[in-house]
Amino acid sequence: MKNIVVFASGSGTNFQSIIDAAKSGRLEANIAGLVANRKGIGAIDRARRHGIPVEVTDAKHFDNFEAYEHHLLQVLRQWQTHFIALAGYLRKIPASVIRAYPRRIVNIHPALLPKYGGKGYYGERVHRAVIKHGDTESGCSIHFVTEKYDEGPVIARRRVPVYDDDTAETLAARVLQQEHQLYPQVLQQLIKGEIPDSTSTKSS
Repeated sequence: MKNIVVFASGSGTNFQSIIDAAKSGRLEANIAGLVANRKGIGAIDRARRHGIPVEVTDAKHFDNFEAYEHHLLQVLRQWQTHFIALAGYLRKIPASVIRAYPRRIVNIHPALLPKYGGKGYYGERVHRAVIKHGDTESGCSIHFVTEKYDEGPVIARRRVPVYDDDTAETLAARVLQQEHQLYPQVLQQLIKGEIPDSTSTKSS
């Protein structure tokens, strides 16, 4: 059984979808731990309810960035991490971690990348931008994590319509529903080795 570690910064609804998929057998993996960058978030509560180890850590907790990187890698090794899933994680992953887990770190983004990706585009900021620009569709994308924000190869996308009366909140809810379905499916493909080296975008 492969070990997945989830990184989260917020309420953890995508984290919950991964937990549920693992418990039902749709995702053949063990959730080995949760890395959070701050205390008091919903994702931590979810982890504790399910007996999942939690590590709260951030670069600002250390004297220098190298010490933070070393600590994070040590935690991942202790949990015997095979794959990392970012689920609403609002910190950049250190380059040393990306190099240690090549093509084994994935992120879910609430837009159809490469649209509305990059630093500063997260959460409702993305949905507000979609509505502001008058797009007729949006969705979510899952991609490999590289050293640049949201620029890694896209593995899969799901599309949703944008309606004339949408707000950021209503659009977010529609996109999130697709995220919860898509993320466990892609993680299952990843651990089964079913994602080709030359990733071709799958979209629906």
